[in-house]
Amino acid sequence: MKKLLVWIMTLSMLCSLGTFAYAAGGEAPIWVEKVEDLPEDFILGVDASSVIAEEESGVTYYNFAGEEQDVFATLAESGVTHIRVRVWNHPYDRDGHGYGGGNNDIEKAAQIGQRAAKYGLKLIVDFHYSDFWADPGKQMVPLEWADMDLAEKTEALYAYTGESLEKLNEAGADVAMVQLGNETTGAMCGETDWDNILTLMEAGSRAVREQCPDALVAVHFTNPERGGAYADYARRLDEFGLDYDVFASSYYPYWHGTLDNLSSVLGQVAETYGKKVMVMETSYAYTMEDTDFNGNTVGEDLSGVKYYPFTVQGQANEVRDVIDTAAHTANGIGVVYWEGAWITVGGASREENAALWEAHGSGWASSYAAAYDPNDAGKYYGGCAVDNQTLFDAEGQPLPSLRVFELVRTGSDAPIVPDAAEDAIVTADVNGEIVLPETVSVIMTDNSRQDVPVTWELTDELEQQMRSGGGETFEVPGKAGDLPVRCFVDMVESDLLVNGGFEDGDVGWTATDLAGADELYVEDKATDSLTGTKHFHFWSAAANSVEFTLEQTVEDLTAGTYEYAISIMGGDSGESEVYAYVKIDGEMTAQAPMSITSYGEWDTGDIGDIELAEGQQLTVGVYVKCAGAGGGAWGKIDDATLKPQG
Repeated sequence: MKKLLVWIMTLSMLCSLGTFAYAAGGEAPIWVEKVEDLPEDFILGVDASSVIAEEESGVTYYNFAGEEQDVFATLAESGVTHIRVRVWNHPYDRDGHGYGGGNNDIEKAAQIGQRAAKYGLKLIVDFHYSDFWADPGKQMVPLEWADMDLAEKTEALYAYTGESLEKLNEAGADVAMVQLGNETTGAMCGETDWDNILTLMEAGSRAVREQCPDALVAVHFTNPERGGAYADYARRLDEFGLDYDVFASSYYPYWHGTLDNLSSVLGQVAETYGKKVMVMETSYAYTMEDTDFNGNTVGEDLSGVKYYPFTVQGQANEVRDVIDTAAHTANGIGVVYWEGAWITVGGASREENAALWEAHGSGWASSYAAAYDPNDAGKYYGGCAVDNQTLFDAEGQPLPSLRVFELVRTGSDAPIVPDAAEDAIVTADVNGEIVLPETVSVIMTDNSRQDVPVTWELTDELEQQMRSGGGETFEVPGKAGDLPVRCFVDMVESDLLVNGGFEDGDVGWTATDLAGADELYVEDKATDSLTGTKHFHFWSAAANSVEFTLEQTVEDLTAGTYEYAISIMGGDSGESEVYAYVKIDGEMTAQAPMSITSYGEWDTGDIGDIELAEGQQLTVGVYVKCAGAGGGAWGKIDDATLKPQG
């Protein structure tokens, strides 16, 4: 089944702010609302972990006057106060080839810390306690520690943290904060038991207190939209008695819910346990253009309602609003923008760029990373997937949105003008009337909306194509004044299921938990849905705890032949058994095997030739059983359909 492009908000530029990007002095080219009562010591940070690898690959950075300048000087001049840098234990294979992602060992961190300090920038040290990327999907143990028991690993982590911080101090870095792991949502350094994780964190905390007594100790989690998760993490930290100061969160609006929710969950931690809170990672796309021939994490195929347009102004508004949210959350101390300088290298071709990624580690992963992470980096290595979310353009010139860090303190008096137009999204039946909206929403630079009349160019030829292409999405062009706009029309065929896309919650569906999964519910998260904004979600932390059925009995069907389909995607499934099924009068009559592979890879179970006699009862569903890869498993189910066949 083709993935439908619903709830996309691809945005057409109304005015090009980029033409003002490099004017020295004068009025700021972006509109920024002042953040009221912003503390003087509020952290306005940028993660710049890849800068050394970028420069080794030939990248040059400039200031707003168009002059070549140390990127850290430009960041400091723009109001940035802190630089964040990730640290991997040993991101190299046995022949010394770097794994990529900046090849960020402690030596790279020391160089960055030294240069940052030259311009008065403090350092946030992000220990992953891994040889390469650590995130919710993987928390691999460093190879050197792989055969250690917990006591040995604890001592090794303590020694490594202390020695690393000593090197940073010797280099002259101004270490202001140290993270005990990166996005440690239930795992760290190869450990999945919370007592073990916290034992390791405590060792890291002791080392920080000894080497950098004035630095704050931070823990870092993600997925603030997951109900109750942050409260649970904070409770575990408190019951263990972990010595830490800051409870930090990632927040990417494409995936992590609303700012109100973010403030609520962080505020609960701050008020319950007296901890400081902050946003350790955020970013936003300023363009859909891919500049390095590698593809981007956020691109045209990312479904979901966007809170801001993909423009320079939209990027600035996102950063400003996250800062405002953090500053007005109890004990909120700062925001860090993730990898603001990780722009494209080379530029002429993928082959030219790939040679630089391999040689200097300036892509997200090199082929050499297969020695450590064969199942992810070893298969999908390549360039930067966030070059459209940086604070510099592909030539190294600073974007006007970089000024947001200084302008949040004063605001700007730039005029409020149109910035982008929001595309329209509709669903139509192939046998029904196609109704297109009469107006579209124009987004202003202050992120307000104005409805503007639109004229659609729906030709007879295009309408005929749409009616003959059920199950696909079509683009209808139009004009709002002189502005070109688009309407994405999702053409569907009549469906006999109730709430087959889960847009009405669990109405019509029955979920039966067979193994005590942690989470089985309908989730409102457009980026994880096949179509629409909702889907059925499952997740569980423990091995062999995911097993359930999800089914619907369809009433009053006439005799005939039918076809049933349902789709699934997910990850970390390990050994699994997944299939769509059909029951007639309660007896299983057909199954269609399905597979769970990785995020965004949807698999559809399709059962046709379902013969139903008069008076028989039909039940359709999906069975999911996952042992889990090193722990629990997760996934999403969406777009169930039942249609007459023939």
